[in-house]
Amino acid sequence: MEDGEKKVSVSALKAIKDRRSIRKFKSEPISEMDLHTILEAGIAAPSSKNRQPWHFTVVRGEAKEELTRVMERGLNLEVKAHEPFLPDSMKYINGAFTSVNVMREAPVVVLVSNERGKGIDFTDNLSVDERVAEICNVQSIAAAVENMLLAAQELGIGSLWICDVFFAYPEISEWLEKKNPGHGMLVAALAFGYGEEAPRARARKTLHDVATFIK
Repeated sequence: MEDGEKKVSVSALKAIKDRRSIRKFKSEPISEMDLHTILEAGIAAPSSKNRQPWHFTVVRGEAKEELTRVMERGLNLEVKAHEPFLPDSMKYINGAFTSVNVMREAPVVVLVSNERGKGIDFTDNLSVDERVAEICNVQSIAAAVENMLLAAQELGIGSLWICDVFFAYPEISEWLEKKNPGHGMLVAALAFGYGEEAPRARARKTLHDVATFIK
């Protein structure tokens, strides 16, 4: 048993180190079994107070084409807006158009929502408890997302964690509410498919840069 557990541990570490952000996908579909395995890995994530605040909307086929059109329209509105939704982040919007193309090409897109989300209007008069719960829920959802990316890696499936959906947040949220009412607050999109590229590892900060050891 100990040897088996060690193998699983090594496999997990390898998946962490080998995972890459994939932006070019083959048209080959993902099997239902593999897709369920990926989603179940997300469900297995730890969550604050075991709230399990995540919801996953799986988008494929015609619905995915519709979603990408909605996002593209939202991005174009953001470019032309006198008061953009994300005014200080406009320098990144070209990358958001690239993300639309990635979502269009990937066989599967998963929209990740916070079922307990209070919204992203930070002028909302939330109590300290509500704000802390919101932060903890987003942390929990991030753990679920990472689990799914690593499960995909183990299955030989590429993935991309996409936050560019926020550039078209009003439009995508409205579309999602029509398609899946009560899904919660949109947090991110994930693209899954068999990779058409094998990117090199990107530079990382060193342990010395990011860790402080206190005795």
